[in-house]
Amino acid sequence: MADAKNVSNETKQTLVFVYGTLKKDFPNHYLVQQLISQKEATYAGTCITHQPHPLVIGPCGIPYMLYLPGGVGHQINGELYSVTAQGLVSLDELEGTSVGHYERRPVEVTMREKSGAEEGEKGRTVVLVDAEAYFAHRSFGERMWVRCGRVGLDEYSLERAACDYVKKVNRPEG
Repeated sequence: MADAKNVSNETKQTLVFVYGTLKKDFPNHYLVQQLISQKEATYAGTCITHQPHPLVIGPCGIPYMLYLPGGVGHQINGELYSVTAQGLVSLDELEGTSVGHYERRPVEVTMREKSGAEEGEKGRTVVLVDAEAYFAHRSFGERMWVRCGRVGLDEYSLERAACDYVKKVNRPEG
């Protein structure tokens, strides 16, 4: 199994699974693009959580993956990025880890890698990867699951973001 914290020449990298507004074409992807342009992150590919997790939409249309026991929810589709320690600081700030909005926790994801098969063949190998993801903070995650009727999504879609998501600058104070 690959590891979330890989050491390359000088810079420690952490694999980060994103499933919501940080994905390509979503409202907060600008930060990921900025990190990539500053060499603080690289795109590793698309993936899906190995275990099921609840994915719900909270206030202001904000997506939250929940860390709950019992294998409830769905396998969640998303993207994987390799991020430097400095890049993690920026992501943690956006995700509000210091104020209890999200917490970064371990998550196993499954990626499909090309095998030695020639172009056009279905030769793909499934690889299980240890990464980290931003989960709803434990102080409200379970309550949010109950409030959402214990029903979740398997993917945060562009249609959902366009309908529900309220950018941080447009949200009410508090």
